[in-house]
Amino acid sequence: MWDFFFNKPKNTEPRAPIPVRRLTRAELDAAPDRSLYRLGHSTLLMKLRGQWWLTDPVFSKRASPVQWFGPKRFHAPPIALDELPPIRGVLLSHDHYDHLDKAAIKALAKKTDLFLAPLGVGDRLVAWGVPRANVRQFDWWQGATVDGVQFTFAPAQHFSGRGLRDGNRTLWGSWAIVDGERRVFFSGDSGYFAGFAEIGRRLGPFDLTLMETGAYNAQWPYVHMQPEQTVQAHQDLRGRWLLPIHNGTFDLAMHPWFEPFELVLALGGERGIEVATPVMGERIDLDAPHAGERWWRGVVAQEQQVPVS
Repeated sequence: MWDFFFNKPKNTEPRAPIPVRRLTRAELDAAPDRSLYRLGHSTLLMKLRGQWWLTDPVFSKRASPVQWFGPKRFHAPPIALDELPPIRGVLLSHDHYDHLDKAAIKALAKKTDLFLAPLGVGDRLVAWGVPRANVRQFDWWQGATVDGVQFTFAPAQHFSGRGLRDGNRTLWGSWAIVDGERRVFFSGDSGYFAGFAEIGRRLGPFDLTLMETGAYNAQWPYVHMQPEQTVQAHQDLRGRWLLPIHNGTFDLAMHPWFEPFELVLALGGERGIEVATPVMGERIDLDAPHAGERWWRGVVAQEQQVPVS
């Protein structure tokens, strides 16, 4: 903690604007099925069978219990909460502030049919005013089928809690999403562990893995993955395309803000893995993903022209 607050390098935050592709309600209404948009950090918007699904929604300016202190967003979301279309369901991985935004949940409660949550996290939502009938809670390997799409809550190696006295009182995990022949994995947060291979055997192979790659540190090996572990976990899951998430939005560690992209891209190239790096708000077709531009390099190039304060 001392290093985090007093010895941080200068490059853990971008010093030039992050590119964001602005989304409109009209564009989302016209989007074809199996569209995916990265909105920032671990928040993704997916259209499945004509309905919208949202993962770990965080729209506040800070990933913190208060909005005057704590990690501040590098960029605005591509679309505001009140501009989102009706949401069929929200998938939650755990209750940390960078994954569970109380203000966003309270706003989404008015336009969301279902909240699929880990054990205990659903109780938080109810306490915040979400109708209990709209909340479903799951242990590992449990799940639900909604409108023909199968959602399975799978293990992860992490922890939970939002204060000093509630550590590990709620569950954490990942999600496997199956829509017909298409399979998507959402990692939530996790250290590298043998469970990825088990998930791959039981629920894979996956056409696209949305994998935590960011906010890592050598002192946190059990709760966050180094980039080489992210790539190995993708392979354990028997994934095809890898889309690195948990990066590019908040300063939560000591590494350069752009490093996760570069390292995963290099490791993926060495191992013949397709890596997608869409601009925030750029559409990814789940049936035919594309690599996207290496957008962070333009930001870094601009940073080199800005004096370090």
